[in-house]
Amino acid sequence: MNVSLLAKKFEDIISSGNNIGIIGHFNPDGDSVGSVSGMLHYLEMIGKHADVILPSDYPPFLKFLDKREDYIIFFKEKAKAASVIAGCDIIICLDFNTPSRTEDVEGCLRASNAVKILIDHHPMPETELFDLVISTTDTSSACEVLFQILLETEAIGGDVMKFPYNCAEALATGMLTDTNNFNNSTGAGTFRMASQLVKRGVDLEKISRDVFGSYSENRMRLMGYLLNKEMVVIDRYKASYIILSRKTQEEYNFQIGDSEGFVNLPLNIKGISVSALFVENDNYIRVSLRSKGEISVNALSNKYFNGGGHDKAAGGRLYMPLGDVPKYFEDSLKMFLENGAYDLLK
Repeated sequence: MNVSLLAKKFEDIISSGNNIGIIGHFNPDGDSVGSVSGMLHYLEMIGKHADVILPSDYPPFLKFLDKREDYIIFFKEKAKAASVIAGCDIIICLDFNTPSRTEDVEGCLRASNAVKILIDHHPMPETELFDLVISTTDTSSACEVLFQILLETEAIGGDVMKFPYNCAEALATGMLTDTNNFNNSTGAGTFRMASQLVKRGVDLEKISRDVFGSYSENRMRLMGYLLNKEMVVIDRYKASYIILSRKTQEEYNFQIGDSEGFVNLPLNIKGISVSALFVENDNYIRVSLRSKGEISVNALSNKYFNGGGHDKAAGGRLYMPLGDVPKYFEDSLKMFLENGAYDLLK
């Protein structure tokens, strides 16, 4: 990735815009909210007007990134969001590789005549829709990609001290959450970014406490219940799964973001290489997949779970009764491992 060249192309496009829309993905996580927030604060620093549009609400522990509480949530304000998108001359999409990840926002995004920019780190981006694509899978997060680009802009000029503090804080949040607090998906660039952000004055320990250490009592009790009663280990496939039903959600007063990180927990068991979390929603079952070692859950999700993502972290959806999920997961995993010639079955 030629960062300097891409930064110049990015600046050339931005310089011509007056109304800029910044769009994240459905079920926004720390990287999604962090990247749209970081972009917003950078654009405001250079005197541009911009609006953030998120397809659905963000978890409460990320509220500190939306201090003015002016992010437009499409699910809550559809008419306003659609009007804002229609009035944009530039749209910047962050942390998703295809507009389908924006759910109901997709139609507005595809219908817009605005110049479109994609900044992402997922494989196989849908490049045809965008005028500029800045995407690489070699970084921890969309926030790391964005940090590299903004650092090379004329306004920053390679000097991290010129980052607006709110921008730096937001980018650090996305980097921390997508690496699970530096536990996965890290590279040398990730640690260089962290070092530079600390130099800028960002308190990584405070962000970590705010994001990973500010859960509700109900969330903690839910986690204990799921590990004790709902976690299933499939020894022969070195896999585990957890099912979170609507009934259990109601019992523990489940809120947006409460299941964040649950899918990673079984990977702490010695010998477990694949973990899945199935969360029951009104019209579908949300699937989260994680792995370690050689298993690509991106390929697994693409083939069996109507989704995708990264090699070691992916998501998807199932459209079936919740009671059918255990057998479907086990059968799918068995076929996937056999066809992929993985050595877990040996």
